[in-house]
Amino acid sequence: MAPLLVLSIVLQIGCIVHVIRTRRQTFWIFLLIAGSYIAIAAYLLAEVLPEMRHSRTANRVLREAHDRIDPERRKRNATRQLDVADTIENRRQLAEESLRSGDYQQAAELYRSGLKGLYKTDPDLMLGLARAQFALDQPAEAKQTLDELIAANPNFRSSEGHLLYARCVEASGDTAAAAHEYEALIPGFSGEEARVRYGLMLKRDGQIAKASEIFAESLKRARLAPNYYRREQREWIDIAKRESA
Repeated sequence: MAPLLVLSIVLQIGCIVHVIRTRRQTFWIFLLIAGSYIAIAAYLLAEVLPEMRHSRTANRVLREAHDRIDPERRKRNATRQLDVADTIENRRQLAEESLRSGDYQQAAELYRSGLKGLYKTDPDLMLGLARAQFALDQPAEAKQTLDELIAANPNFRSSEGHLLYARCVEASGDTAAAAHEYEALIPGFSGEEARVRYGLMLKRDGQIAKASEIFAESLKRARLAPNYYRREQREWIDIAKRESA
């Protein structure tokens, strides 16, 4: 038996015994059985090390562990909060969770229902609605929502919103206009998504040489960046590598 597997089993048993003896929540037992080193690390950070029990890292690991076990947990909690108090913030929170879970139609309905009265032109709600519309394969509607957002909130700035706008323009088939949006967005965008999406669009449009330059720039940035950045941007770096090859 491989040493790492033996170590994992020993640590899992030790943590499970600790769960039982200290009468902690029983969901940890199922998580530790199923999750190996990830679950062990989550348990040690969240339950065993007192000084880290209330740390930001431990809370994040615990949330991720809960989400793995019960992906709908956060959406149910948001639904309960809205049932208790039908506020704009609770409605927005449920819309976010609906969007995250893939229920784009409900997300769109919730965002749209919040755009009334004092919140008729709320930029966060309008951006959320545009995200839901785009996810529903309605790029023209999403672009219209973003145009209305910009008209009503000329000082609002959002890299996420600008990227979504560029994607909406790209979906309309106007490559030149989309290229203009991407080029304006990329210098101030945190991460590689905008740059790589721009390269993919150029490649589909037959602009192979320019696309290759974009992918090469993304890979160069990744090489010079710290490890945490490469971990966070792994998806887009991998795409750039594949497209470059």
